[in-house]
Amino acid sequence: MSETPKLLAVSDLHIGYRENREITESLHPEGPGDWLIVAGDVAEKVEDVEWTLRLLAGRFAQVIWVPGNHELWTHPSDEVTLRGLARYERLVQLCREIGVLTPEDEFPVWTGDGGPVTIVPMFLLYDYSFLAPGTTTQEASLKRAYDTGVVCSDERFLHPDPYPAREDWCRARVEYTRERLEALSPDVRTVLINHWPVERHPNDILRYPQFAQWCGTSLSGDWHRRYRADVVVYGHLHIPRRTWMDGTRFEEVSVGYPREWRMWGQRSWLRQVLPVPEGVVAPEGGTDTTFHRLWPKPEDDAARA
Repeated sequence: MSETPKLLAVSDLHIGYRENREITESLHPEGPGDWLIVAGDVAEKVEDVEWTLRLLAGRFAQVIWVPGNHELWTHPSDEVTLRGLARYERLVQLCREIGVLTPEDEFPVWTGDGGPVTIVPMFLLYDYSFLAPGTTTQEASLKRAYDTGVVCSDERFLHPDPYPAREDWCRARVEYTRERLEALSPDVRTVLINHWPVERHPNDILRYPQFAQWCGTSLSGDWHRRYRADVVVYGHLHIPRRTWMDGTRFEEVSVGYPREWRMWGQRSWLRQVLPVPEGVVAPEGGTDTTFHRLWPKPEDDAARA
């Protein structure tokens, strides 16, 4: 057991897969004071989200959750048929019943090693502003995706009700979150948490770059600087890595689907956010957006891929 409390993070547990449910059941704190960030995409069914968050809330001193697109899906397999905002509000209510913090609650302050720092869980969604390469409008970017068959399942399952479109819901969330961030004291340091990348650079290594339009919004592109972020925690891409932008550390903390994490190889499922892990320092110049593995590459990775 560690005597120093840690702020840990994970995302994209996708417990609908048996192997991922087993991974989730294996998650434990390293010490009694550890907090856990769950950065979205726990599951599609409300009952699975509740099972997971109850399990983790019973183990960690504090759990902080933000929604991913999969929690917001109204999937035919789920008995809960709520759509859009009503579905999100039901999940927030569930979290409050079990003591899990959400983007609708007062921002907690981490006072352990590396603090004090304000933890900011956010729900920003996306607005299609990360256009596909070679396109200049949302319409052309979406057409490129459909023409190439690279289309997010959100187009079928993630409903924006009562907003006219997902991008309208996104803009409302951005404005709501911006107002809360602006209310912070200008000397407050933050850890920003969002399921989708808050800045475009994490999407630059996507195998299918046209998918980036479902992966964030340009409206939050300077928030890591504007709101004094020590760390930005996100998921969604299923490409676990650490990058740096303007001296801010970006941590993609997803587990992903079994076919993906088997390819990445054996690793620790929980990422340490604070205190700063030993040996982790900002690169000279403060920016490094290249891909770096965070664990040794098994010799059989090539065969497994």
